[in-house]
Amino acid sequence: MPIFFSYDILILMKIISANWKMNLTPSQTKEYLQGFLPLVEDIKDREILLCPPFTSLCVASEILKGTHIKLGAQNCHYEPKGAFTGEISLEMLKELGVSYIIVGHSERRWIFGETDELISKKITACLEAGVRPILCVGERLEEREAGLTFKVVETQVRLALSGVESYTDDLDIAYEPVWAIGTGNPATPEDAQVVHAYIKDLLQDVNPKHEGRTRVLYGGSVNPKNAGEFMRMRDVDGLLVGGASLDPESFYQIVKSF
Repeated sequence: MPIFFSYDILILMKIISANWKMNLTPSQTKEYLQGFLPLVEDIKDREILLCPPFTSLCVASEILKGTHIKLGAQNCHYEPKGAFTGEISLEMLKELGVSYIIVGHSERRWIFGETDELISKKITACLEAGVRPILCVGERLEEREAGLTFKVVETQVRLALSGVESYTDDLDIAYEPVWAIGTGNPATPEDAQVVHAYIKDLLQDVNPKHEGRTRVLYGGSVNPKNAGEFMRMRDVDGLLVGGASLDPESFYQIVKSF
């Protein structure tokens, strides 16, 4: 087993994360940050994370130097280097100041065919590199309607953490019901609370020495109007925001919604 080291973080802080997906060019990223940073300059009681596409990481890294805003990436490869055309290594990302990686997003699972085994390799690689992964889990509509939400989430969590069960405190988890992502039909805050509480209990079962330093985020059609409702739930520790994070004013309203 490789040597892992914990990511130094103020775990008790809530976290609001922006996943820009395949949006915003480097020049658009610069314009976005020029408008966004003054808005959140004095908001330091919660962690703010931006995850641009790979092509915008360099410009974002330069602009974010000296600020309290964290930089994340939307994906990574589990190997440190090699003949993997089109892939990005953790060493490359770390040199740009990336401290978080989104792993196992439903779009990676269902559009690009990422398996639980591959996701597990990425989680392990992030932990080895000292980059904090945000593991995404969530059920599809047909699974929800069949009453399989907990079973799907449990399977995804257990398989992703296979072999690294003792490092549950060194990652965060985003519950993103697939049926809610980009549909404008989010889970209710109460439904999210139930699943978030289940995930926290599950982590304790996966790792009896778990210390509760894993934040569980909700993602799926989050917007400025409903963000505060989700954040009022006891076990919702943050948000992973897609489309509503593409406008700096909109994302600012979400950041300050609680």
